[in-house]
Amino acid sequence: MTATVKYDDVEVGTEIPLRTFPIDRANLVMYAGASGDFNPIHWREGFAKAVGLPDVIAHGMFTMAQGGRFVSDWAGDPGAVVDYGVRFSAPVVVPDEGGAVLEISGKVEKKLDDNKVVVALTARSAEQKVLTQAKAVVRLA
Repeated sequence: MTATVKYDDVEVGTEIPLRTFPIDRANLVMYAGASGDFNPIHWREGFAKAVGLPDVIAHGMFTMAQGGRFVSDWAGDPGAVVDYGVRFSAPVVVPDEGGAVLEISGKVEKKLDDNKVVVALTARSAEQKVLTQAKAVVRLA
């Protein structure tokens, strides 16, 4: 976790540096166990390809969770995110060899009352935007 970000130290337009999140099939199996989502598109290559996917794909909620992690790590407080929403625009394809990389960056879009800011997130994997309309309301110190 990074140092706590203070509300007075950020302005509209403040950029949150890009961070990468490596994803491999072991991550997906662990997430399946934690979430109870054992859909075989997330762990069986043959099944994923049989239903028209290019390969195994990460759970959408796993991908979304990495965005929440990105913002809470930036704020320096795991409880800082008070509202968060995204739309899924493309799957994160996770090949068996080499896995995938999720790249997330952000920008403060608006300052609100009560030490809260709106952060717009950009999330990409394999040069493709995987989350759209990704925004988090974050309470800063």
